[in-house]
Amino acid sequence: QVQLVESGGGLVQAGGSLRLSCAASGRTFSSYLMGWFRQAPGKEREFVAAERWSGASTIYADSVKGRFTISRDSAKSTVYLQMNSLKPEDTAVYYCAATRSAVLTTHRSDYNYWGQGTQVTVSS
Repeated sequence: QVQLVESGGGLVQAGGSLRLSCAASGRTFSSYLMGWFRQAPGKEREFVAAERWSGASTIYADSVKGRFTISRDSAKSTVYLQMNSLKPEDTAVYYCAATRSAVLTTHRSDYNYWGQGTQVTVSS
């Protein structure tokens, strides 16, 4: 059974940084695409970033490109989202997700496994 557990959220001032972690278990993730999504109050869940567990391919939403970096530590089965230059509009619950899709996809419906989410609040 796949389990994804996020951590690292919190309250930060605009311009600050946070690093989210997603501990993955229950599978061998070498062929998986790992993604981060976020959902702000009253809004739909939106794509943030994704990376092949192998590290071969990475994609970012335009809104975070240049500020956020997705990475993984295979030895720890953990995926990270380093978030720099945070803005109030980055405030949301951030979710880790996984899929065996062969396509580098940004569609949440393509992701089969989800974590419980971690709250990120950026104050102005």
